[in-house]
Amino acid sequence: MAVSVTCVDGAHRLDGDSALVDVGNRWLAHLEARNYSPATVRGYAFDLVSLGRFLADVGIDWTDLVPTDFFDWLEWQARPESTAGERVVSIGKARGAAPSTMNRRIAAARGLFEYAVMCGLVDQNPVPAPRRSSGLRARRSGLLGHVAGRRAPGPARLVRQDRPLPETVDAADIEVFLADLNSHRDRAITLAMLLGGLRASEVRGLRLTDVDMGRRQVTVVGKGNKARAVPIDRPFFTEVRAYLDRERPRGLATPECFVVLRGPTAGHAMTEAGLRKIFRTHRARTGALRVRPHRLRHTFGTDLAAAGIDVLVLRELMGHAHVETTTAYVHLAPDVIAAEWARARKASQ
Repeated sequence: MAVSVTCVDGAHRLDGDSALVDVGNRWLAHLEARNYSPATVRGYAFDLVSLGRFLADVGIDWTDLVPTDFFDWLEWQARPESTAGERVVSIGKARGAAPSTMNRRIAAARGLFEYAVMCGLVDQNPVPAPRRSSGLRARRSGLLGHVAGRRAPGPARLVRQDRPLPETVDAADIEVFLADLNSHRDRAITLAMLLGGLRASEVRGLRLTDVDMGRRQVTVVGKGNKARAVPIDRPFFTEVRAYLDRERPRGLATPECFVVLRGPTAGHAMTEAGLRKIFRTHRARTGALRVRPHRLRHTFGTDLAAAGIDVLVLRELMGHAHVETTTAYVHLAPDVIAAEWARARKASQ
């Protein structure tokens, strides 16, 4: 009962002989009809692949799942993949799935079964709801049972996740990396993340009409198709203007701002793989191995938080759905902590 993901006309669907494939594809199509982003649908498709492979391993049909089976699935995901007979082993195969990955897969399964209940394919959703104790879904009863036991808003997690500080990049590494970029396009892309906090997907999705040179701001369509206006410092617009004047081919009908400049796909919108290749190439050439798109975004958020920006303003700039995500950037730098500690020690002596 092999399950895999295939892309048909830009839509990601499950493929295989598992009974999960049919309901899974109906759910993915349902998400697309509700205007979920292609990246979200793609991610959920791969999450269902994990569930389908687990079902094949243990020999259970998806309609027969009970809450405890999902805890078995979590244990199954935590096991390292078999690497017997492989001469080169990827890092991902040396360990099991990360807690964040497991929680995302549980959320995907919960959404799938909510859809199945709505369609009458199963009687109830067997996916456990997160609880501080057992993690099992509490049975609700009584006249007001439908409103009892509501959880506080926020992500639903069965696996405890660490909350590390956002990873930032040193100014020296950024300077070396920027100096090695050999096109105005690549410098503009990097500065959009560093000076505007844009996600890599948001940079690739920028349209020409989204870039307002006069106001020095861009209109970004982020997660959930939520648009926001982001002001960016002058160096970004300087590089964009030079890119449009000297590098972008004239007369292109491509609405995206940043396009491929050379090769058989010249003039097409930049792809995720193309953007990754740019960063991979220049990291190797400069030795600035910590420069990655999301770390540039983290650097932007951390710098603004350290400067004392209002957390609600920072949330809007970063495009976060929940303010709890933004507060991760609000922390004291190690040198500030050390200086305050030294001052307090001196005052106490």
